[in-house]
Amino acid sequence: MYTVEDLQKRVEKELEKRSAELLDRMPVELYKPVTYSLGMGGKRLRPVLLLMAYNIFSEEIENVLPSALAIEVFHNFTLLHDDIMDKAEVRRNKPTVHIEFNENSAILSGDAMAFQSYKYLAECKSPRLLETIDLFTTTAIEVCEGQQYDMDFENRLDVRAKEYLEMIRLKTAVLIACALKGGALLADASTEVANEFYRFGENLGLAFQLQDDLLDTFGDQRTFGKKIGGDILANKKTYLLIKALENASEVKRKKLLKWIEKTDFIPEEKIEAVTTIFHETGAKKDAEQKADEYFNRAIAILDGLPFQNVVKQPLRNLTLKMLTREQ
Repeated sequence: MYTVEDLQKRVEKELEKRSAELLDRMPVELYKPVTYSLGMGGKRLRPVLLLMAYNIFSEEIENVLPSALAIEVFHNFTLLHDDIMDKAEVRRNKPTVHIEFNENSAILSGDAMAFQSYKYLAECKSPRLLETIDLFTTTAIEVCEGQQYDMDFENRLDVRAKEYLEMIRLKTAVLIACALKGGALLADASTEVANEFYRFGENLGLAFQLQDDLLDTFGDQRTFGKKIGGDILANKKTYLLIKALENASEVKRKKLLKWIEKTDFIPEEKIEAVTTIFHETGAKKDAEQKADEYFNRAIAILDGLPFQNVVKQPLRNLTLKMLTREQ
C-alpha cells in the first residue's frame, strides 16, 4: 500500500510534468494562468483519494494517474472561477489568478482547464472508463448547480440549514465522492462497493466544507492560506451565519442584521463583531457538531467496507487528519 505522502509526491511530479508540457503549447498566454493555478500548491486531496481508493484493489497506480490528474485540474478550475465570482484576492497565500493576470485571462484559462481535465481522464485504460466519464460529467454539472445555489443565497436572508447543506454537498462534497468512487470504478470494483465509496466521500466532503467554514472565521491566516473573515465580509450564507440568525435573541439578531446591511465599515471591526455573535449564539458549536456528525458517518461507512482494516487504515488516517486540519 502507498502512503499519503507517496501519493502526494507522485501527483506533484505528474503535475509538474504536465504543466511543462502545457507551457510548450501556443498561445502561451492561455496556459500561463493554468500552470500558475496548478503550481499554487494545495493538499491534492482529491487526486490522492482517487489513488487511495484504486490502491485498495491494485498496486498499479500509474494506470490511473491521468484520472487523478483530471480531478485535480477540474478542482482547480472551479477554484479559479469561484475566486472571480467572490472577488477573492488571495488563495494559498498567493494572489488569485484573476489578480495575478486579469479577469478575462482567468475565465478563458479556467475554461481550458475544464476541457483539459476531460482529455486527461480519457487517457486512462479501464473497462469502466465510460462509466467513470459519466460520473465525472454528472459531478461537473452538480458542482455548477451548487455554485448557482451559492450565488442565489447572496440575496436571501431566509436560507435554511438544510438548503445550505445541500448546496455544499453539490459544490464540494460530490467531487470528493467522485474521486473515491472513480478510483473504485477504474479498479473494476463492484457497483455496490463503488457506491459505498461514494457515500463515504459525500459525508467526508460535507464535513470538510463545514470545517472550511470554521477555519475561514476562526483559523490562522498563516496556515489557512486565505484571508480570515472573508466569508463574513462577503455576507456568505455559511452554516455559521445561518445558525447565528436562527439562534440569536431579538437584540443579537438585529445587531447581526445591521452588520450584514452595512456597506461602509472597517473590515476588522465587522469580523470581530460577527465572530463574537457566532460564539455568543452557539453557532460555532453547532457547526463543529455538524462537522463531527458527518465525519462520524464517513468513518462508519469506511469501517463497513468489506476489506481488512490494515487496507483501509490509510484512508482512515487521512480522514482523521482532515478533521483536525488547520489549513
